[in-house]
Amino acid sequence: MNYKKKNYLIEGIRANQIVKKYKTPSYCYSYKRIRENINFFKKNFQKINPLTCFAVKANPNRAILKEIGKLGMGADVVSIGELMKAIKSGIKVNKIVFSGVGKTFKEIEYAINKKILLINAESKSEIITIEKIARSKNRKVNVGIRLNPNIDAKTLKQISTGKKENKFGVSEKNFLNLANYVKSSKNLNLKCLSVHIGSQILEIKPYIKMLNVLDKVIKKANHNFEYIDLGGGFGINYGNNNIKLNLRKYSESIKKFLKGKESKIIFEPGRSIIGNAGALLSKVIYIKEGFKKDFVILDAAMNDLIRPALYNANHRIIPAIKNNSKSKKIYEFVGPICESTDKFSSVKNFQRLKENDIIIICDVGAYGMSLSSNYNLRPKPCEILIKNSKIQIINKRQNLRDLI
Repeated sequence: MNYKKKNYLIEGIRANQIVKKYKTPSYCYSYKRIRENINFFKKNFQKINPLTCFAVKANPNRAILKEIGKLGMGADVVSIGELMKAIKSGIKVNKIVFSGVGKTFKEIEYAINKKILLINAESKSEIITIEKIARSKNRKVNVGIRLNPNIDAKTLKQISTGKKENKFGVSEKNFLNLANYVKSSKNLNLKCLSVHIGSQILEIKPYIKMLNVLDKVIKKANHNFEYIDLGGGFGINYGNNNIKLNLRKYSESIKKFLKGKESKIIFEPGRSIIGNAGALLSKVIYIKEGFKKDFVILDAAMNDLIRPALYNANHRIIPAIKNNSKSKKIYEFVGPICESTDKFSSVKNFQRLKENDIIIICDVGAYGMSLSSNYNLRPKPCEILIKNSKIQIINKRQNLRDLI
């Protein structure tokens, strides 16, 4: 995913060439980048040999899940739909972990029937529900308990999950009580201590604090957890600041943490695997002159990519074809939806654009299509996977007639 002779290429294919055939807006993914991200992850954590379960919520496309499964990853799911999709995509059930605060009776029963690796429970009520279903089936079910370590992950408040005011996990006191309850149950196996402190984390300090908390809780629990699920949250570089999370240093910290413990680590990465492997191709509909800035109105909108409106997230925007000119005004890239929050980014010194030009919104592989909607009755875009310079439609563009 780079420029060659002023043309932006995805696995050797020009963005303009893709648009000519498949129209806009379109999500495009690079298989090569996905594979590189997985290999980079494995390389950094090879000393601890974790079970890596891709967070399906980041991107639930079946074709992508299939490729990720072939590359050795499991799945972290948070709904029966994600669980069904993961299994349908060929991911082995003994590599699937079910997370989330609000699993229904039906969802838990389905997970138990499929004999997945773990159900990570987040409340006493959930534990009782799992136990009730397990007893009715005369089964012993593997469970984990999610701890809320009350740690600030130094990330956006909308995606912080490890502070005591967040809905996720249980306090240390409740964790220890629940652990004793599960250990005394005839139908439950206490297999895992689970934790997840947030998303888009770029500093290692919150993770170090989390490991220290876990170490103390494990000693108090006096239990040998077969698995310690450390969640995910590994951030990516959305801008040009080159800030990266030091995975190797984190790996060394985990190795020290594991001394004296007979536990296998589970990770649940999503964004760090698929985030920078996706691009949203869009066309300039109009350029509307303003007082201090010009509005570049795109055919992509907040229904296609809601992260900027939802989180105030900033995605790089680049031209499909470079030229040597520069706009004298700030460009504000916006969509056609009837909301003031339907905007992507304001950019100074962008190259001069004209109507019908193609632009690329970068790093949209995670929480792009998965958060898309039909707001303003807009059909969802198509999804394209490019593998070995071959284009594969992995999700057809929604048909407006069917939608209506």
